[in-house]
Amino acid sequence: MILYVNGIGTLGPGLAGWAGSRAVLAGESPSCEAAPTEPSASMLPPNERRRSSESVRWALHVAQEAMQQGEADVREVATVFASSDGDTGVLDRLCTALAEPQRTISPTLFHHSVHNAASGYWGIATGSQQSSTALACYDSSFCAALLEAAAYAQIEEKSVLLVAYDLPPPPPLYAARPLRGGFAAALLLTRTPAPRNLAQIDLALSTDRSQDATNMDDAGLEALRSGNQAARALPLLAAIARQRGTLVRLEYLEDQQLLIQVTPC
Repeated sequence: MILYVNGIGTLGPGLAGWAGSRAVLAGESPSCEAAPTEPSASMLPPNERRRSSESVRWALHVAQEAMQQGEADVREVATVFASSDGDTGVLDRLCTALAEPQRTISPTLFHHSVHNAASGYWGIATGSQQSSTALACYDSSFCAALLEAAAYAQIEEKSVLLVAYDLPPPPPLYAARPLRGGFAAALLLTRTPAPRNLAQIDLALSTDRSQDATNMDDAGLEALRSGNQAARALPLLAAIARQRGTLVRLEYLEDQQLLIQVTPC
């Protein structure tokens, strides 16, 4: 499946936005552990922004950046949101409330506990009535979302915005799911070439495990890639940043890899 990347959004340690991240991902500048920029989610109305959870703001922050780069009409773009664990901060607060004698659950917290909360807030912010999918596939969530977005773009002949995001859970959930740092990325994908394309990507599945998945050369970025499922997107983003033909191998299922041939535009 061949697709074109029209816009990219990033948010993570030392990776505040695609414009500032390209040199780091291309290996031209060293990575750093600087705290990520506070996500703005400025596209949300003020009241909804106050009610939104942190993970929702991360997702919408990168989604907004990718859409602005691609100059696409938000009302015409389908979306795929991917998070391996959902909003574990909300889950922790709900579990804490249930452990209290009163067991009083905040309606707002319950509202945020669903896995498609970010998708819902996207609809509120944009007024889009296009298809929106929210999925989780544990450590394979980014690959599953990329395949879902690619298939939709090919079949429906529509642009698709892919948003992957995950934040470290609070204790004691962190002991069971120790994600390293927060990370979010968004890709605006189209089926046909356009003047603003950043790269062409050609996707294929392979059961040949004779070669390892693509890692990051930088130790800090590799630690982020291996420690946060959304950051499994980093080798693909690095290949796009380098602007040269590259074959990227991403771990998918136990017996499969997702092969991505990246060609600069």
